[in-house]
Amino acid sequence: MDNKNIIIIGSGPAGISAALYTTRAGLDTTIIASGGSALEKAAEIENYYGFAAPVSGKKLLADGIAQAKRLGAEIIAQEVVGIQELSEGFSVRTETAAYSCKTLILATGASRAKPKWQGINTFEGMGVSYCAVCDGFFFRGKDVAVAGSGAYALHEAQALLPIVRSVTLCTDGKPLTADFPPKIKISDQPVAALEGDTAISAIKFADGTSLPVSCLFVAIGSAGSTDLANSLGAEIEGGSIKTDSQMRTNIPGLLAAGDCTGGMKQIAKAVYEGAAAGTEAVRMGQKND
Repeated sequence: MDNKNIIIIGSGPAGISAALYTTRAGLDTTIIASGGSALEKAAEIENYYGFAAPVSGKKLLADGIAQAKRLGAEIIAQEVVGIQELSEGFSVRTETAAYSCKTLILATGASRAKPKWQGINTFEGMGVSYCAVCDGFFFRGKDVAVAGSGAYALHEAQALLPIVRSVTLCTDGKPLTADFPPKIKISDQPVAALEGDTAISAIKFADGTSLPVSCLFVAIGSAGSTDLANSLGAEIEGGSIKTDSQMRTNIPGLLAAGDCTGGMKQIAKAVYEGAAAGTEAVRMGQKND
């Protein structure tokens, strides 16, 4: 396992802002991100300080990453699929490697991909879960399904295999983007609805067939900050990660910044919270020395 001092997950305004403070303080800083920031979709930004003319989100994002690199931050372009608390710090797992750190900052935004299937909202907490590590134990010895088709779904399915009786991957007709082992069953049929009474009991497909399951674990796209925080037992409030004024969560050494903490989804807020998280990470790093 590659040992790091500070790892920041996310290369948007919050993550980069945090890195500017930690690198300038002389702390070894690694940013792990797979791209796809919501900022890239903004054609013109004209409500952020310092630009006489509108700037594209794509350029602002690229300039921020270049700035962090110039100051010494290491950028690892990989998708984070899971994190785990260690005796001292955290283990961050990507598709191909694992990294450890003493301080971890979550800054991957607030988006959580959720399929628009009939019944998905009805059965949340009643057989629809977003965290295999958190809830897999409750379905030991039972048949479950994982919604997704990529590395994040593979990670969740592998976490379930030793616990449950069977795991079926429901791709909803999407192509596979990861190498799934034979133990994981694959269903490529489009999903029509989730069925059940007080809890989910089956997944109904568009062709009329059904798959009996006790739980559906949603793992579409990449793991967001809330998903990762939830897997560690960090406190979530209203769908956002709960932090104090220094951006600390209830897990020692774990900080969060940006859209994942709720409130205004604005660059100015993300930059401020990134700065606060970076400053706190510096204080924590100095304390550990």
